[in-house]
Formats: sequence, structure tokens, C-alpha cells
Amino acid sequence: MYIPILYSFRRCPYAIRARMTLAYAGIQYELREVSLKNKPQPMLDISPKGTTPVMQVFAEKDFQVLEESLDIMNWAIQKNDPFHWRDLADDEMTIAKYLIATNDREFKIALDRYKYPNRFPEKPQEFYRLQAEEFLQVLELQLKKRSLEQNSNFLISDRQTFADVAIFPFIRQFAYVDIAWFQSSPYQCLQRWLQWHETSALFELVMQKYPVWIPEQEAVIINID
Repeated sequence: MYIPILYSFRRCPYAIRARMTLAYAGIQYELREVSLKNKPQPMLDISPKGTTPVMQVFAEKDFQVLEESLDIMNWAIQKNDPFHWRDLADDEMTIAKYLIATNDREFKIALDRYKYPNRFPEKPQEFYRLQAEEFLQVLELQLKKRSLEQNSNFLISDRQTFADVAIFPFIRQFAYVDIAWFQSSPYQCLQRWLQWHETSALFELVMQKYPVWIPEQEAVIINID
């Protein structure tokens, strides 16, 4: 019996949210940690785009390739959703989809420019931070609303959902561009939300370090009981 194979880069926010969801769902898989400067040919053979994460899922004599982190998340949750990450009311699901889409489009563009200002010298770094802050303000207001209505520290419901996990790694990446600025910023609800996720057992579990995969090495099997 073949188990899924995940090509991953430890610090990639897309890969982080995929690994967190696989761990949450208790999915056993083979982890292949890659170097983005020297991408393994087996990964490129199944996914020429060459970005992580990529998951190869086996079914009978064939296999399916999941090339997007959200596809991996949805696949894992369909297999097992023990704490009902996707069991949301219609209005909650609408908000979740909007926040994830905004994170993956507008915020990610601003985040990349803020993190790598030398690549985008047209504007100063502070300009890109202000662009990214538009999304931080949306998240801060959403967290305040949830706190008042449900005494909740999460984005959508009174518990962690797939939306929190889909967005968290990107906010973490933003925060550590200038952690002193972020910690002194007015986004207090977002700071608490980030700290909760950053210190969670789920995040700590998936951030363990593994050597870069080479075909000759013994397989690294991730098995979450």
C-alpha cells in the first residue's frame, strides 16, 4: 500500500498550512523536504511549476497530484475532520472564503514586497507595509467582533477552523519581517491570535526539522496518532 508523498519546504507558509492540516487530520504521509535552490527532479516531474507544497496521492494503480496547498487542506479534511474545521454556518463559510482569498491574493502580494523590498525598489518598504496593513485591519476587526459576540479568540467561530490555519503562516511571516514593529502595533487581538497559533502543539509538531530529501535516503514517514 502506497502512502501520500508530500514535497515541502519547512518555512514556506503554503507548506506550513498544508502540513498543519495533514497533522490535524491524522494523515500518514512521506515527507520530502526540498531545497528550493536545488529542486528534486521527481517533484518537477509531477509538478513542473516547482513550488511547494506538492502532494502525490495514490489510488489503486494510479495517482493524483495536488499542486495547491488549499487543495491539500481540503483533501485532508475530507478524510478526517475531528474538530469540525469546515462545519460552519453559511455566513461563516462566506467570511472564511473571503478572508482566505484576500490573504492569498492582495495580502500575499504586499507581504512579498514588504519582506523583499530590494526586489521592489519602486516604493519604500513602509509603503508595502501600509498596503499589507489593510488586511491586518480587517483581521483585527474580525477578531474583535468574534471576541464580543462569542468570547472567541478565533477568526470565524468559537474554535479554530481551517480559515485560521490557512491564514496564520502568512501573518507569522509578516510579523517577523520586523517583529519589534509588529509587537508595538495596535493590532492587539491579532498579536494574541498569532501567539496562540505559534505556541500550539500542532504548529510546533509540523515545524520539526528534517534533512533535505535525496532519493537514496531512508523515507521520512510522518505518522500522527
